[in-house]
Amino acid sequence: MLRRTYQKRRLLSLILVIVTFLALTGCGTSTASSGTADSAKTPETRIVKHIMGESTVPTTPKRVVVLTNEGTEALLTLGIKPVGAVKSWTGNPWYEHIKNDMEGVQVVGDEGQPNLEAIAALKPDLILGNKMRQEKIYTQLSAIAPTVFTETLRGEWKNNFTVYADALNKSTEGQKVIGDFNKRIADFKKQAGDKLSTQVSIVRFMSGKTRIYYSQTFSGIILKELGFARPQSQTKDAFADDVTKERIPEMDGDILFYFTYETGNGDANKAEQEWTNDPLWKNLSVVKSNKTYKVDDDIWNTAGGVIAANLLLDDLGKFFLTK
Repeated sequence: MLRRTYQKRRLLSLILVIVTFLALTGCGTSTASSGTADSAKTPETRIVKHIMGESTVPTTPKRVVVLTNEGTEALLTLGIKPVGAVKSWTGNPWYEHIKNDMEGVQVVGDEGQPNLEAIAALKPDLILGNKMRQEKIYTQLSAIAPTVFTETLRGEWKNNFTVYADALNKSTEGQKVIGDFNKRIADFKKQAGDKLSTQVSIVRFMSGKTRIYYSQTFSGIILKELGFARPQSQTKDAFADDVTKERIPEMDGDILFYFTYETGNGDANKAEQEWTNDPLWKNLSVVKSNKTYKVDDDIWNTAGGVIAANLLLDDLGKFFLTK
């Protein structure tokens, strides 16, 4: 009798040990699994340095909002469609040369006045902007999502592209894009030869003002990279001058490219017609020799990004490499 009781107690003790062991093992497995799940939910991050300081950004951003036109072109070239972007300066709402790639992208205001509520509603995990345009709202943007800024615009697309590529963790891809463009420049120079001595004049018509563009503009920087000559009056290391009709003679050159920034009310097109019908314009040697050409303002100036830069090279190739 005593022996049976003792055996039962031993059996019960053994069962209790096994149950306890299994319970503890189960808890450990559950805890480990939970830890792994929590870890998977937390995205990896990295530090990106930029003009405003440093930002901790996702290693692989999934929902990017971009606040410059040239930044939009950078994202598209790197294979990323933004969830939100500021609208193009012309177009409804995107430039003709990117509209197909931007289908479904939410408009979040324009470069000069991004819509903070619209940006926040998209729940971005990265915002890309520009100090020259949006410095005053950098703190507000950073409160929405990690924000990386470039410094300036006006032809600085290569420097800005490098910053955007870094923020997106695509520096290697970005270097290839820049390398491919630089190779196009080198190939163009080789093919153009002595045609690079052609003095290229650049003029822009807008509502209420007309400008001569110099070497620190989007098109001016590319012409300088290619090694084209400019008329003596246009060799300034500056952006542009607003000019009166008395300065039309400064527009002369061996070839003249002009573009018109028309926003839809027809005023810029009227200005173009008024200036190009002026006696001083008609007296330019470049006009008399039929070497004036109207080109796309979006491509030659307004878009300002890597896609436009390549399209501008395409345009120049038509004028200088196929004739």
